[in-house]
Order: sequence, then C-alpha cells, then structure tokens
Amino acid sequence: MDTAERLSVLQINVGKRCNLACKHCHVEAGPNRTEEMSREVMEACLRLLEENPFATVDITGGAPELNPHFRWLVGECAKGCAHVIVRTNLVILLEEGYTDLPEFYRDHRVNVVCSLPHYTAKNTDRMRGEQVFRRSIEAMKRLNEVGYGQEPELVLDLVYNPGGAFLPPSQTAMEAEYKEHLLREYGVSFSHLFTITNNPIGRFGAFLERSGNLEDYMGRLYGAFNASTLESMMCRFQVSVGWDGRLYNCDFNQAADLPMADGATIFDWTGKPMAKQRIRFGKHCYACTAGQGSSCGGATEGV
Repeated sequence: MDTAERLSVLQINVGKRCNLACKHCHVEAGPNRTEEMSREVMEACLRLLEENPFATVDITGGAPELNPHFRWLVGECAKGCAHVIVRTNLVILLEEGYTDLPEFYRDHRVNVVCSLPHYTAKNTDRMRGEQVFRRSIEAMKRLNEVGYGQEPELVLDLVYNPGGAFLPPSQTAMEAEYKEHLLREYGVSFSHLFTITNNPIGRFGAFLERSGNLEDYMGRLYGAFNASTLESMMCRFQVSVGWDGRLYNCDFNQAADLPMADGATIFDWTGKPMAKQRIRFGKHCYACTAGQGSSCGGATEGV
C-alpha cells in the first residue's frame, strides 16, 4: 500500500528524554535517554513545512518540552501551520522551568494532547508511576485556568491506553465516561478523548514477552482485524521525523526501527516535490487495524 497523493501531517519526534518511564511507552522514553533532535534537523523540518501544505504539525517525544529548542520550534511551526499539536505527559507542566507552558501553549493556540491512561489514580499510577495521576489532574486544572477545555479554540485532548493485553473499548463511550468522572470528581474538563491500542513494541512489547502473553495478544489483534480501517491508517497521510532526521511512515515504525523504504532523511526531502511512498509494514501494524482502528488521533473506523 502507498501513501496518499498528498501528506497532511508532519510529525516531529524531538527526542526520547522524558521525566517519566511509563510501562506502555512504545518509544521507551525515560530520564536516562539522551537522544535529542538538533536545531539543524528542526530547521530542515521547517523548510519542509514551508514547501508543502501540511495541515498539521504533530510534535512529540519523549517529553518534547525537554528539548532545549522546543519553544523555538513551536513558535516557528505556529507561524507556518494553523494546527500545531504538542503531546505532553502533563506532569512536566508542574516542574521548575516549565510551569509557564500553559500560557505559552495558549498564546500559540497549540492543540494540547495529554496522556492520561485512565480516569482513576490506581490504573494511571500503575502504568505511569506513583502520584502521576494526582499531578496530572493538577496540570489539567492549570490548563483549564487558561482556557483549555473551556474555549473552543483551545483544544485539550486526552489519550486513553488499555491497562493490559486487551483492546480499548468504544472511543465514544469511553469519552463520555472520562468527561463525567473527571468533571464530577475533580472539576476538570477537556475537549476530546482518543483511545489508542497498545502497540506490541517498546516497553509494552517487552512486558508481553516477559509475561508469556505476546502470542495471545498478537492472536487477539489478528482476530480483530477490521478491513474498514485500512483507508484511514495514519501512515497513509503522514511522515514521521525521528530525532536524528530519519523518516518513517509513522511513530510506531519509528519505535520499531523501520524507516522508509528508501532510507531517506529529512534533508533528502527538502527542496523536492513530495511523491507517493511505499508504506513499510510489520506485525505491529495489526494494532492499528484491530477493532475500531487506532492511530495517534484515536479510533480510525469511519474517519
């Protein structure tokens, strides 16, 4: 299968350093990782953005905020693209040197996408670490204070991940549960919920192997294959740039070290017309085609 005629999403992974080490992290980010995108690679990404009409720039990590060039990159992307996404783990917004980021995001009209694997402390902390849920709620309150999840143009999206080797429930139903529970119990609100199937790579893949559940989980993904998700697979519409400038069809391929078929880097793409690319697939891709489908933007069936 090939990519679409025109790619709409430029995804930029600015590094693998993170202040957390979540059990389900497919890129195995953490405090001890040192991979970090340079200013030179970022400048090449901006040149590609200038040359092509990408509808969305999606900035991710690790905790992308830890890259020393992060604020500059967001500001430059916001000049050239109307829809800039930043994927945050929320708790970074409470750490020294980062507490002003809610205002920074507001001023640049960033679409903030936050990882909150569940709406209860027990389930979230089991996946992400002790007290992470409490701190995430505190960070959400800060975002609400500056208008996120309150004003239509300040979009605050949450991401749900299953707590084990099973598929996520209905995205629509889960969003309603999250909204009702978080508002009632904590007084916080958000815009949308994305349900994402845990991909059998990275830390989650290692967990499946250690626990002897990899074969069963893959069987569950194979059995839930849904052909109607194929046309909306995110790899058809985006290019994912790694911290070192290498190009991938998606963030999961990046984590699986499965670069684009021609081995291109961001420097190979600048100054040239964008052409269709042959998409590279692996067994992990079944996570994106199981059930209601899965992508960085949640369920894909019917999208």
